Amino acid sequence: MTEPEITADLIAAHGLKPDEYARILEIIGRDPTFTELGIFSAMWNEHCSYKSSKTWLRTLPTTGPQVICGPGENAGVVDIGLDEHGKRQALIFKMESHNHPSYIEPHQGAATGVGGILRDVFTMGARPIAAMNALSFGEPSHPKTAHLVKGVVEGIGGYGNCFGVPNVGGEVRFHPAYNGNCLVNAFAAGLADADSIFYSAASGVGMPVVYLGAKTGRDGVGGATMASAEFDDTIEEKRPTVQVGDPFTEKRLLEACLELMASGAVISIQDMGAAGLTCSAVEMGDKGKLGIRLDLDRVPCREEGMTAYEMMLSESQERMLMVLNPAMEDAARAIFEKWDLDFALVGETIAEDRFLIIHGNETKADLPLSKLSSEAPEYDRPWVETPPAEPLAPVPGVDAIDALKALISSPNYAHKGWVWEQYDTMVMGDTVRVPGLGAGVVRVHGTDKAIAFTSDVTPRYVKANPFEGGKQAVAEAYRNLTAVGARPLASTDNLNFGNPEKPEIMGQLVGAIKGIGAACEALDMPIVSGNVSLYNETDGQPILPTPTIGAVGLLESLEDMIAGQPEAGDFALVIGATRGHLGQSALLAEVFHREEGDAPPVDLEAEKRNGEFLRANRALIRAASDLSDGGLALAAFEMAEGAGLGITLDSDDTPTLFGEDQARYLVACSFDQAEALMVAAGQADVIVHSVGRFGGESVRMGASTAPLATLSAIYRSAFAQAIGEA
Repeated sequence: MTEPEITADLIAAHGLKPDEYARILEIIGRDPTFTELGIFSAMWNEHCSYKSSKTWLRTLPTTGPQVICGPGENAGVVDIGLDEHGKRQALIFKMESHNHPSYIEPHQGAATGVGGILRDVFTMGARPIAAMNALSFGEPSHPKTAHLVKGVVEGIGGYGNCFGVPNVGGEVRFHPAYNGNCLVNAFAAGLADADSIFYSAASGVGMPVVYLGAKTGRDGVGGATMASAEFDDTIEEKRPTVQVGDPFTEKRLLEACLELMASGAVISIQDMGAAGLTCSAVEMGDKGKLGIRLDLDRVPCREEGMTAYEMMLSESQERMLMVLNPAMEDAARAIFEKWDLDFALVGETIAEDRFLIIHGNETKADLPLSKLSSEAPEYDRPWVETPPAEPLAPVPGVDAIDALKALISSPNYAHKGWVWEQYDTMVMGDTVRVPGLGAGVVRVHGTDKAIAFTSDVTPRYVKANPFEGGKQAVAEAYRNLTAVGARPLASTDNLNFGNPEKPEIMGQLVGAIKGIGAACEALDMPIVSGNVSLYNETDGQPILPTPTIGAVGLLESLEDMIAGQPEAGDFALVIGATRGHLGQSALLAEVFHREEGDAPPVDLEAEKRNGEFLRANRALIRAASDLSDGGLALAAFEMAEGAGLGITLDSDDTPTLFGEDQARYLVACSFDQAEALMVAAGQADVIVHSVGRFGGESVRMGASTAPLATLSAIYRSAFAQAIGEA
C-alpha cells in the first residue's frame, strides 16, 4: 500500500504545529515515514505528553510516608497497613477522563473509559475493589443532553457490572457550558500486597516483548490525537476514533494477568491505553532506558490488511504489553491460552535507543525512542490570572421552603438514584456504604479495615476564583471522607479545562493547580496519580474549569465508621463557623439564575482542625455530612429524608440556611452526645452550634414548613423527569 505524502495539511491533521514538525526533522535528520508521523503525533499530543501542564503539575505535593508510588506509573499506590496475616497491603488508584469519546459515542466512550481505568489498576498487580465516576452534562433542555446521559450511564453500568466491580460513588452535574462537550471522569481502585506491585519499566536486553489480550482492530485509531483538540462541526467524522469495549474479555484479562504475575513470569507490564501499542512500548522502553524492536507481522489482528500505521495507533481495548522472563514463556502462554486470550511474542528489548518497527519485512519506523517520551515538547504557556470577582449584588431574602424546592427539583441537586441504581454497587460483597449517602465505603476483604472513596469539585467556584476553587475541591473531598470517620490518605486529580493556548484558560489551570497543591499540602492528601484533559471546547466555547478530585481515606476498623442515620429527637449541630457566604452558591444559581460573586474562601487550618475534631469525637456522633452546595438547608433535608424523618431548623434566614461557608459539618446527636460534643468543642477551640432537631413528618425552617412526603416526592423524581425518563 502506498503511504500518503507528508504535507502541511497532513501534519496539521496529526495535531503537530510547524515548529514541532521542524523539531522532528531535526531529531531524525530526514522526513518521517507516515507511520513515524503517526507515532510522533501520538506521543507528542496533549493527551499523552502533558506538554501544556507538566511544568505546573511538578509543583503538586506527591510524597508522604503513606505514598509507595506517586505520579508517573499507571496508577498511584498508598500504604494501608497490615492484613490479618501481617502482610503489608497497598491501595492502587487513579482517575482518568474519557470526555471526547463519550460526547461522540456516549455508550462506548463511557464503557471504554471504565475499561481503561480498570486496566491502569490491575496492570500494577491489584484486584479492583471499587469504581466511581464524575459526570458533567449540558443543560437538560439541550437536544443532546438526555441522549448523552442515558448513553453514558448505560455504558458505565454495562461495562462495570459485567466486569464485576462495585460502583460506590461519584457526582453528576448539568450546566450550559457542557452543552458541546460532556465530561466523563472514571475512577478505579484496587488492592495488592505492597511487595507484589508491578511497574512498567522494561529491564534486560534481548528480553521478549509479549502482546496479551484481545486482537487489534481499527477502532480508536487516532483517538489520543482527537482527544487533544477542540470540537467543531466535523465531530461526527470522528466517530471511528472511539474504541469498542468488551467487559467479559477484560474480566478474563484481569484473571489471566493476576495469575501470570503470581507465576513470576512478568518483568514489566503496561496497559495499552491511549495511543495503544505505540505509547505502551515507548513508555516501557523509555523508563527502562532501553530500545524496543517490534515485528508487526506477529501482532494478532481481527481485521484484514491492517497497516503498520493502523496497528501502532489502534486503541482497541483489553490489551497489555509485557516484558517476559524468557524462561517462563511456556507457562505464561499456557495461562493465556487457558483464558482464551491472545499471547504473542511481538518483539524484544534492545540496547540501542531505538524504536524499530518492522512490517512485511520492511522497516516502517526507526526512531530514537527516548525522544518520543521524555523529550516530548514542554511549554510554559502564557497565562493571565483570573480577575477578582465583582462584589456580590444584594441577594433578596426568600421563603426557605420555596428555595429548598428549587434546589431539590433541579437535576443538579435532586436524588441521583436513577443513575446509581443502574450500577452494581454490591458485587464482591464488601460494599459497606452505597452511593447517595456521601463517601462510598468498601471493606478490605478478610479484614476489619475499610476504604472510603469520594469525588468532588464545584466548577462555578473554580471559574470565579481558580485558586480558592481548587482548594475547595480538595477540602470538600477531605470533608466527605472525614464525615464517614475515615482518615484522608491521598488524592488523584482529573484536570478538565478548555484550550490552554488561550491565556485566560491557562490562567484557570495554573490557579487551580496552585489551590489544589496548597490544600493537598495542608491536609496531607498528596496527589499520587491523575490525568489532564484539555481542549474541552466546541466552536471556541470552553467548559467550566472542572478539576475533579478523587480521594481515598482509611478506616482502621469498621467500628470507627460514622454510619448511622439520625433518629427522632436527635439534635442537629453544625461544626464550624457560619458566615452566610452566597457568592457562586447553589441558591443563587437555581433560584435567581445568577452566577455572581466570589467563591467561598477556604481556611485550610480550620478545615484540618474541624476535621480532626470530628474524627476524634466520632463516638459522640450518630450521623454526619459535610456542608457544601446548598448549605445547611440542603444537607439537613438530605440527611433527614434519607432517614425518613422530618426536621426543624431554628432559622429561616437565607444566608444562614443557604450560605456555602467551608470547613463545616452537620451532625446528628442524642441529647447526651450533643452535650458532650459541645464540651469537647469548647476544649478544642472548635465552633459548634445547635441548629435544630430531627423528627416529625414535616420540614420546617423558621416559620416556613412543608410535608416531608411532598418534598421527598419532588426530590426523588426530578432527575428522571429532567432527562425524560419519568
